[in-house]
Amino acid sequence: MRKNIYLIGFMGTGKSTVGRLVAQKLGMEFCDTDAMVEEKSGMTISQIFDEMDEDAFRGMETDVLKEITERKNLVVSTGGGIVVTRGNMELMRSAGSLITLMASPEQIFDRIKDDKGRPLLQVANPLDEIKQLIYDRAPFYINTDCIVETTELSPEDAAEEIIRFVENA
Repeated sequence: MRKNIYLIGFMGTGKSTVGRLVAQKLGMEFCDTDAMVEEKSGMTISQIFDEMDEDAFRGMETDVLKEITERKNLVVSTGGGIVVTRGNMELMRSAGSLITLMASPEQIFDRIKDDKGRPLLQVANPLDEIKQLIYDRAPFYINTDCIVETTELSPEDAAEEIIRFVENA
């Protein structure tokens, strides 16, 4: 039974894709906090933002995170903004390894530009918004056990980097 592996980082850095690969290769269970929030609320994240607000979503996200930290042997893909809620970083750190996936703003934009399910990017200039949000969240993203730069890495190579780190930690 392993401690959990928490993948944090901005949207579009590969947390879900890479997380599934890591879980499969290590024989762990994969879970995604955004998918869990949607399942529990019966709403998409965009609907939560539209019908409630970002604070409501962040509260739901933290509730899901608290549930997850009670379990072991999970690879957890988190929402990009989970780090901004006070206490979430400590909660994850207490239950496992924190690994940040990073990518260039341009690469992120290229990966997610056609995804309308990203409420924070439904603005006039999404690339500028990506840059600003990454800047705002950088103090959290750099305060982890390991950082994997995914701009030029395949998901398989990123997964291998994470596995090497976890097995040598």
